[in-house]
Amino acid sequence: MDMQQSVLARQTRHYAEHAGYRIGAHPHHARLYHVTLKAEALAAFFARFAEVNSQHLEYVPYARFTLAQGLAEIVGNGLLAALRAIVHDRDSGGFTIGVEGATEQHQDYVKFGTAIGHLIGPGNFDAMSGTYYARFLVKDTDQSDSYLRQAYRLFTLHTDGTFVDEATDWLLMMKFDERNATGGESRLLHLDDWSELAAFAEHPLGVYAFTYKSPPSKNIAQEVLRPTFFKVNDKPCICFIDQFVCPETIEHADWLGRLSASLEASPATAAVPLPVGDLIVLNNTFWMHGRAPFERHPDLHRELMRQRGRFAQA
Repeated sequence: MDMQQSVLARQTRHYAEHAGYRIGAHPHHARLYHVTLKAEALAAFFARFAEVNSQHLEYVPYARFTLAQGLAEIVGNGLLAALRAIVHDRDSGGFTIGVEGATEQHQDYVKFGTAIGHLIGPGNFDAMSGTYYARFLVKDTDQSDSYLRQAYRLFTLHTDGTFVDEATDWLLMMKFDERNATGGESRLLHLDDWSELAAFAEHPLGVYAFTYKSPPSKNIAQEVLRPTFFKVNDKPCICFIDQFVCPETIEHADWLGRLSASLEASPATAAVPLPVGDLIVLNNTFWMHGRAPFERHPDLHRELMRQRGRFAQA
């Protein structure tokens, strides 16, 4: 029994078996599900949208939903409802899914990730890339002004969208390529597995609106005021990243530092590997994520795609 299995019983309520897909246990985390699309369905999806390229998806927003609709039609039997139910389920809130070796083309990865994300809801504008998704490299040397690309640092637990003024309900990360990479696993923490949640969420500074400022690489010259904790369906949720929150007093800084240290020390944080061609979708309001450091290698190479967005309105 792994560490996460000792934290809670494995989530099973969304298990399903249909002609086009299967929803079952995630191999590395008891709260997550793994979704497997059947080979015939994947082949049909990539064949139907073979002529679609990433430029078209960037220029024509409704084309992103066309991909999502097409995948749902091909796979059938309620995939859209099933994925939305998982992401909204407080006991889970996340799943992995992949192309199952059907393609190694990065253009296909963009299309597949776009389809999955837009089954959950509309994607947000990503100012770092100037479109609705971002692709970025992690390698041996980097002069980045944030921890995102710095391979040998611990990327501390955080949520996305802290310094933008639109809701960031869900997050998608897909692995495009990886070479000479040891370590660097995704680090995940579900808020309900963090033993000190109540102590911090109920603290007076838990609802204080801190200022968030982004670094130059994010291409957003604005400040956003956000409370660290808020409630959805009467459950505590979080918005936090240590790099961009700007305290105004020693008291603020002390509380923020203790918050981050408590999160990092939680034994419920799990390192979850993600194979090339797979993606993970998380509810960004109650899952925190980060990255373990890589072992040093001069030819380290990892490419990821990020998408994030809002929940579809019923």
